[in-house]
Amino acid sequence: MKQRVLFEGQQDTGFLDEIAALPEGERVLSCLQCGTCSATCPVAPLLEEPPRRIFAMIRAGMRKEVLGSLTPWMCSSCYECTVRCPAQIKITEIMYALKRKAVREGMVTHEADAHKFYRVFTDVVCKYGRMNEMILLLRYMMFNHPVDLALQMPVGIRMFSIGTLQIQPHKVKNQDSYNKIVQKALSLEE
Repeated sequence: MKQRVLFEGQQDTGFLDEIAALPEGERVLSCLQCGTCSATCPVAPLLEEPPRRIFAMIRAGMRKEVLGSLTPWMCSSCYECTVRCPAQIKITEIMYALKRKAVREGMVTHEADAHKFYRVFTDVVCKYGRMNEMILLLRYMMFNHPVDLALQMPVGIRMFSIGTLQIQPHKVKNQDSYNKIVQKALSLEE
């Protein structure tokens, strides 16, 4: 991220309060800016804005920059930052909350289509109760990266031949009960 001056009129003064009001964000105000999160993050070297900077940007009211950042989408969900945070901030949960907020506000970055992957992933799990890699890859890659799908076919064929890639999804045993749980979760999300 390029260094730039942020004038007071450009700040979204309510953004910090919105994040702090989330169940995951109640401790955001306790951030010490110690850098432990960024130092332990395995993907930090790949990020323009490591977690520490994201928290500084949240506090500075940089809504557009935070919600348009790739950082929450590239979070590997390893929870190292959360475990090591001296202020006990649930950093990984805040990254999830930022992704949800970006999607709801239509501010998803165009440089990554991770939100499309997550949507397909969720749809497959909601439908079958379990993940099926074959269905996930076909649905995601076919519509988003068809050339890459064609290039990966030899790997898929090898995986299928040794039994590590299943064609038929394994469904949960009590599909009706599972569907009720999914519908309730989806209604709570709205």
